[in-house]
Amino acid sequence: MTTITQAAQATAGQIKQINRFGSDAIEKVLGEFGLDNPGAQRVIEHGDEFSEAIRIAVLASLKDLSVFDKYKNEEVSSTYGYLSGYKKPKSITEQTNILRQMFPGIGFADEKLAEREVPKNADNGWFAIPKWQSLAPTYGEAVQLVLNKLNESRNGAFYNYREGELGPDQLRQSAKTVSMFQKLAEEQSKYDILVVAAQFGIRHRGRSVRRVREILLGNEFGLGAFAVGIMLLTHPERFQHDNDLYIDCAGDEFKPSDEHEFSRAPIWNFDDDELKFDACGVGNADFNYGSASGFLPQ
Repeated sequence: MTTITQAAQATAGQIKQINRFGSDAIEKVLGEFGLDNPGAQRVIEHGDEFSEAIRIAVLASLKDLSVFDKYKNEEVSSTYGYLSGYKKPKSITEQTNILRQMFPGIGFADEKLAEREVPKNADNGWFAIPKWQSLAPTYGEAVQLVLNKLNESRNGAFYNYREGELGPDQLRQSAKTVSMFQKLAEEQSKYDILVVAAQFGIRHRGRSVRRVREILLGNEFGLGAFAVGIMLLTHPERFQHDNDLYIDCAGDEFKPSDEHEFSRAPIWNFDDDELKFDACGVGNADFNYGSASGFLPQ
């Protein structure tokens, strides 16, 4: 006799929470769009069309997001690691001192937060990562500033394959990463530099970026070019050898100038004695790459 196991239906609490996400999203869009009175009235008069558009969009999103274990074939075995000698993050004091030398006036961090227990799966320590807004008016400009500092700190042994391609129409943070950094910023609102638990890529080595995005834990989020770049500024020993584990930035989305979709993610690698910055497809599963990620305290 064959037994067919069916998954339990979503609970009323789960449905309520998903509904709240939808309501919050619509409210946010309305606030950002800035409808005038005549425009709002026209939407009301075409309420059925508006509702249908929302229904179609929600249905497509539910079909995509509710699928379990997507891209599970985009994983390969990897033995790459931190060959150059990186073991764990420096103390927050050491990191913030380095950052203040590179970015005068950057401010401070709540160093007492580093006394907390490190979340599981982080690199046995805490990283000092400035709020990008404290360095530049846009995310892309903040990334460029970090790239410039990396070039200076490595005496020109650095190459940017994406020069001039860091505008908001080509580089952006993922929605989850934005949300997680907002939570950290709210908790540490009095400080320019955030204390963040993170790992430098080894946890997700051999996985494609989109596979990583599917399996991130509830308190885990992908790190982008800015955060990883800052971590490399404070920990130059992480990249000193061609056989070091390279880094994917699952927290960012990138669109090449000759493409129409944000189908890539920034990457960091080391070759010919140079640190290099580029962007590759999110479906690539390479044995010598791993996505860096951060964690909210539990």
